[in-house]
Amino acid sequence: MADAIRAGLRLEAIAADVAGDGDTALELLSINSYDIAVLDRDIPGPSGDEIAKRIVASGSGMPILMLTAADRMDDKASGFELGADDYLTKPFELQELVLRLRALDRRRAHNRPPVWEIAGLRLDPFRREVYRDGRYVALTRKQFAVLEVLVAAEGGVVSAEDLLARAWDENADPFTNAVRITVSALRKRLGEPWLIATVAGAGYRIDTGAERRE
Repeated sequence: MADAIRAGLRLEAIAADVAGDGDTALELLSINSYDIAVLDRDIPGPSGDEIAKRIVASGSGMPILMLTAADRMDDKASGFELGADDYLTKPFELQELVLRLRALDRRRAHNRPPVWEIAGLRLDPFRREVYRDGRYVALTRKQFAVLEVLVAAEGGVVSAEDLLARAWDENADPFTNAVRITVSALRKRLGEPWLIATVAGAGYRIDTGAERRE
């Protein structure tokens, strides 16, 4: 059914990736940026409910449409409580799915977060794009999340603990060196002069003087 839906969406100029289980869904979400997530609640591995929780916890603002056979009112209520923006039960008409997806996309467009610009850096949270001095910078999902937190601080210092809390999920190990590793990789992606400064014993910040020195 998923493959048939994908084929139908393509005819409507809507591109879609298919994940047959929860683990694949999480993997795709970790490496790609999507406009909308369509979730079946009953899938192998981490359930659609768990995927919805992860999306909401990420803070990405990605709309969620639950497409499922669970059609009781309490099923719908629990789905919306998990963070679903829309709920469509099987069986359904493909055209209705298309209409709902387009409605979600319009709603998302009306609530676009502001584009941040600092020290020659341009970060667009809606398009999930980053440019430095007009040059596109390809980032992983985690690198983008870390950079978004730093940019929003507008030059202020953000501790490693805050970055871990805001850019990782609730199960992140507080003793991990993931923040240091991600910041190091992010610096290299952004290029010289280094845009992210380390403040000894305090954390990291965007170096607003980097543009002038360049």
